[in-house]
Amino acid sequence: MRALVDPSKIRHLMREIGRRARGPGRVYLVGGASALLEGWRSTTVDVDLKLDPEPAGIFEAIGGIKADLDVNIELSAPDQFLPPLPDWRERSVFLERHGEVDFFHYDFRAQALAKLARGYDRDRADVRAMLARGLLAKADLAAALATVLPGLLRYPALNAAAFELRVRRFLADEDA
Repeated sequence: MRALVDPSKIRHLMREIGRRARGPGRVYLVGGASALLEGWRSTTVDVDLKLDPEPAGIFEAIGGIKADLDVNIELSAPDQFLPPLPDWRERSVFLERHGEVDFFHYDFRAQALAKLARGYDRDRADVRAMLARGLLAKADLAAALATVLPGLLRYPALNAAAFELRVRRFLADEDA
């Protein structure tokens, strides 16, 4: 079992990826990593990343970093579970650059939709924290839902009607 990850370990991981990667690219932090850096959680069990474009040498770097930092790193992002928002790159939040690698928070609208699709209590709490911190607005979340709904046919594991109802109920509850 890997050790819990805290914000300092995320920062160290970013520095190490930037130092070890052999070329330019972008790394998008997702889920618990975003929660740690934005301050609504103090630990997470793993670090979810999306690489786009993939920095040269990144997989060799990740392999070494996982062992050196005793951290679980997974390639996982909202666009594996939901249709990607067309402007997710532009709406992702720049964090910092290390070496030739730029680090971002993956678009918070997409992160919130993926969390609401999964629907656990912790996921709903994460979305409430994003709203409370101004990282996304309810109107943006509703618009993002409308954008992804037509593409859900390509994601048969997700019941589109139940997903839409879950998001709309969440937004209505947050208005109360």
